[in-house]
Parts: sequence; C-alpha cells; structure tokens
Amino acid sequence: MSAVVIDGKAFAAKVRGQVAGHVAQLVRDHGITPGLAVVLVGSDPASEVYVKSKGKMTVEVGMLSVEHKLPVDTAEADLLALIAKLNADPKIHGILVQLPLPGHLNSELVINSIDPAKDVDGFHISNVGLLGTGQKSMVPCTPLGCLMMLRDHHGSLSGLNAVVVGRSNIVGKPMAQLLLGDSCTVTIAHSRTKDLAAVCRGADILVAAVGRPEMITGDYVKSGATVIDVGINRIERDGKTKLVGDAEFASCAAVAGAITPVPGGVGPMTIACLLANTLTACCRANGLAEPEGLTA
Repeated sequence: MSAVVIDGKAFAAKVRGQVAGHVAQLVRDHGITPGLAVVLVGSDPASEVYVKSKGKMTVEVGMLSVEHKLPVDTAEADLLALIAKLNADPKIHGILVQLPLPGHLNSELVINSIDPAKDVDGFHISNVGLLGTGQKSMVPCTPLGCLMMLRDHHGSLSGLNAVVVGRSNIVGKPMAQLLLGDSCTVTIAHSRTKDLAAVCRGADILVAAVGRPEMITGDYVKSGATVIDVGINRIERDGKTKLVGDAEFASCAAVAGAITPVPGGVGPMTIACLLANTLTACCRANGLAEPEGLTA
C-alpha cells in the first residue's frame, strides 16, 4: 500500500482563501476589518521568523496586523499593561503572545490575562474549560488544523477509533477533545503507555504529537489508517540539518491509507487556523454569523 499524502500546504492556502473571502465581505457589508495583534518578547530567531510570517499572511487576507516587539528584559507589569490595552481596543479581535516567553515572565499569568474572546491561540483556561465541556470556545490552532484535514479526508469521523500519542496542553489534550466532539472513540497514549505499538495499531486515526523524531514507525500503524504527524524536529543526517516529524515517513506511508508529511503537512495549517480564529473572534464580537467550515 502507498498512502495518500495529505497536502497541508495546499489545504492551508485554501483555508486562507476562504478567510480572505469572508474578510472582504465583512469590510464590504459591515465596514469591519478583523485585527490581529502579535506580541513578541525578546529576539528568539525562530520566533521572529514565525511572527514575520504571521504578519505577512494576516495582511494578505485583508486583516489588520499589529506587531509589538518588546525587549527581552521587559517587566511583567509592562507586558500585562500592553495586553490590557489590547483587550480594550475594539480594532483588535485576536491577541497572540508568542511563546516561549523569557524565563522571568509567568507564561500562565500572561496567557490568562488575555480576554478569552480574543485568545486566538485557545490557551486561556476559560477556553480550555469550554472546549473540555463541549461548549463554544476559541480552539488551539494546530489541533483545529488537524481536525479540518481529517474531516476533509474522511467526511464523517463518527465511530472511528483515534489514538493521540502525546498529552500536551497545546496539542494532545485539545486534539483528543476535538475528536471526541466528532464522535470518535479516543485513546490518549504517552511515554508511560504499556505496549504503545499495540495501542497505536488499534487506531483508524493516529495522531503523532509526542515531540520525539521519527518515534512512530510502520509497525505502529494499522493497515489503511490515517496518520497525522504534528511533530517538527530538526535532526542531523548525512551532514545536513533535516526537518522530520514524530512519524518515520517512509515506513508509515507504506502501511497507512493517508499521511501528512513533514514539512508541508500540519505546519502550514497552524497559521491558517490562526487567521480563521481571528475571523471567528471578529464575527462573534460583532454578533455576526460565524464562517462555516472554519471552526470546530
């Protein structure tokens, strides 16, 4: 068997196109432009590249993009004051504080100071609780992107067995909640799971979000299963730096029915879903209908 490769790059471009269409309609019919504010503390090179990419794509879909770049030694009180200002700004519908933050800042305190309605990362404790109880919330971008691709590939997910390998607050746990919401039977597996390979082989949908390069190999995959690889790991191979996922692509693709590659799979969907979340937040703030197909 040779797996269908799910093209996340193409799917993300489609999502951004849908967002741009909705934004144009908001501007035309209501005079409203969704606004996204990104806050970066310090000068981490990877974070700077990511923030620049977010800003570029925000403008491309017709949204207002605001960036606040703060020194690495910014006091916590100053950061909280900026977030309070953004919370009160009616032109800003989404607020994202780029993680990780410098060590002297309390990440949980900072994230939970964001207005939950503007928390487009979906990390605020209120949004976590709403998602966990099946209520309307802002949903973390990466799991939302995975769900969109799964719905597109399978149609209905109802009744499918899903195994999520990884229990992080950012991906593993919300991914499991979203799959439950679509009526999957969900198992969360992790480093302490007994006979992990056997557990994974029971999955119709296998989500690899463990943060270990190429840990999931073909013998973990049931024939015909869909493998969603969330991992992005840099490794040295043959004297070169290479990006690989948490799943070993060649062996998994030989068994799976469908698989996301790394790079070009889940990764591009994260920013696309950030834009979708900003659009959703804007619609909710203005009492307008939410865009179909861009929410959980």
